[in-house]
Amino acid sequence: MQVILKEDLPKLGRKGDVVKVADGYGRNYLLPGRKAIEATPANLRNIEQMRASAARQEARDREAALALGAELAKLRLVFTRRAGEHDTLFGSVTSMDVKHALDAKGFEIERRQIELPDPLKSLGEHKVKAHLFKGVDAELHVVIEREADEDAAKAD
Repeated sequence: MQVILKEDLPKLGRKGDVVKVADGYGRNYLLPGRKAIEATPANLRNIEQMRASAARQEARDREAALALGAELAKLRLVFTRRAGEHDTLFGSVTSMDVKHALDAKGFEIERRQIELPDPLKSLGEHKVKAHLFKGVDAELHVVIEREADEDAAKAD
């Protein structure tokens, strides 16, 4: 039996693939679970139209991500935090802090798109990567500065 997959299935195929499966597997699992549809000529024509539409949408999304990446490359995010004598922060700057700073500047990026393996715990300039789309990454410039009231206290 040939079926068209409606979602990605491990060890079977990706969404839109036409695969040959055992009759019982198709009739008893894939079709009732709406994980696939039968590969009839009409369904094959529909899936080709859906693939073309998905390719156009992906191209639009990629262009939007490239434009957003260019804007983010120009951006500098500045955080002021309390720090110890060896320029280590008492707290840290996390991906959630970066997300809130981007939201304040009008950029809609999800926290899980920001690649920050460990929280930033030192003063200075850091480069943080953001995954905007498949194959499109942007580099954010994050600057962490010492709080001003701390410098005044050290001078006294």
